[in-house]
Amino acid sequence: MEVLDTTIVNVSLPHIAGNLSTTYDDATWTLTSYLAANGIVLTISGWLGRVLGRRRYFLICILAFSFSSFLCGIATSLPELIIFRLMQGFFGGGLQPNQQSIILDTFPPAKRGAAFGLTAVATIVAPVIGPTLGGWITDNYSWRWIFFINVPIGVLTTFAVAAVVDDPPWAKKQKSSVDVIGLSLITIGLGLLWSLQNVQPFCPHPLRQVISSLICRLRGFRV
Repeated sequence: MEVLDTTIVNVSLPHIAGNLSTTYDDATWTLTSYLAANGIVLTISGWLGRVLGRRRYFLICILAFSFSSFLCGIATSLPELIIFRLMQGFFGGGLQPNQQSIILDTFPPAKRGAAFGLTAVATIVAPVIGPTLGGWITDNYSWRWIFFINVPIGVLTTFAVAAVVDDPPWAKKQKSSVDVIGLSLITIGLGLLWSLQNVQPFCPHPLRQVISSLICRLRGFRV
């Protein structure tokens, strides 16, 4: 669900813009907000997993992602949709890192290769079929259903994870401190990166060159 939602909205932007009485350029912030929140939380998901317990944090992310998807589907204005997409990206970003460690601890060594392979295929295929699936849903139903579709899947996944997944002793809730300065710098840096990339095409040529230079520097900082 989380990977699929990085691209499923793309082809629905004209419908979203028209339905919410905004411009196409403004509607692209629904993509930027999701990706920015997703990138920021990736850096702290390990710490959150230690503080809350990996299984508990994973379940919270699934439920909150599903609820955020529902909120996106009922949004009545662009600011609401952007806020709900930020929430969706924040909780969705915690799923990817934790699922890898859960697979490692859940499957025996003989089956880990198949499990990781299936996960890799889903991760690669989901962004590819996202625009096609999003366009089909939007044309046949409504753009709101590209978000509503996550809700039943999320509920079923929550029950499945609660029944099957368990934390080993080392992955249970622990006391851990957070690097506030590092987290703040990452948040500001990634936020600026995504914002500048979104604004750059609409700036005058000289300013565009300055922004391109800043984007390159921020990318280097992120690496």
